[in-house]
Amino acid sequence: MSRRMPAEWEAHEATWMAWPTEGPSTADLDAAGVARMRQAWAVVAGAVARFEPVRMVIDPADIASAGDLLDPAIDLVPAALDDCWMRDMGPTFVVDDGAVAAVSWVFNGWGAQAWATWGQDARIAEVVADAAGVPVISSPMVNEGGGIHVDGRGTILLTETVQRGEGRNPEWSRAQVEDELTRTLGTTTACWVPRGLTRDYDEFGTRGHVDIVACFAGPDTLLFHDQRDPGHPDHMVTREVLEVLAGVAGVELVAVPAPSVLRDDRGWVDYSYINHYVVNGGVILCGFDDPSDEVAADILAQCYPDREVVLVDARPIFDRGGGIHCITQQQPVSPTSPVASIDPHG
Repeated sequence: MSRRMPAEWEAHEATWMAWPTEGPSTADLDAAGVARMRQAWAVVAGAVARFEPVRMVIDPADIASAGDLLDPAIDLVPAALDDCWMRDMGPTFVVDDGAVAAVSWVFNGWGAQAWATWGQDARIAEVVADAAGVPVISSPMVNEGGGIHVDGRGTILLTETVQRGEGRNPEWSRAQVEDELTRTLGTTTACWVPRGLTRDYDEFGTRGHVDIVACFAGPDTLLFHDQRDPGHPDHMVTREVLEVLAGVAGVELVAVPAPSVLRDDRGWVDYSYINHYVVNGGVILCGFDDPSDEVAADILAQCYPDREVVLVDARPIFDRGGGIHCITQQQPVSPTSPVASIDPHG
């Protein structure tokens, strides 16, 4: 099969995002809180726009709210929205027979959770594909982009509690999930992580997205969230995850220490540097005003020696249930483009 999901570090045509609208993620916020949230999205968009084009899906009712915050170079794509997590509701881009295509998963609000609404967001993958001018590959599997991570060479990371969890695909076997990922993404080897971070199983969590737990940072490098404080429940999660990752052949495992802060006013934090986003020539890294920020920046600079690491305060985004990776989605360049042949990892 020629179908393949490129690794995130391969060349991008653009980054897709979605502008925060009145929906589940803003329901408990006053006007000042919504403004802070939008400012956080705008800062990420501006950081990405330094390196590559950004296309922002925005509810027509919110266009005015974005005018003073967004870089005018950012392309606005009007469409009705329920929420703003493009990694999850948007398409997963692949290359297929020499062209880019968009995989449209079934999106149902992270497993049909009681607080979520998704009638509009379930259609955003098709909206994005149409705006990008690429064909759609439809999948019957409930899935989100934050629930998967690939090395671009056939290996995929995923978790038991997402792809086979309650509200998503509980009747599917591992083999069925893997077969569908092979059909849609071209992956051939699945690494099943047992679960995600503790906070992600709270009421407003995703129930185990892998993109705050572990990620590839090159075909031979695998980063993992390392919670070293035994007082935090993710200390045990780290040990469980590491046992599984140790079985991935041919990769160097690199620990990325968790921030020193353990709790906020809602409980155990899931602050994670794993939830960074790789762009053309740069890495947009979650910052938490924590001593570990620079440690993580140094680690990623070593993993991506030819890219600029940009720290962005991600606390307002994590307060809403995700991070920088969760609000961005890469569109790869066409395989026929000269830019597509440039691979910084060789």
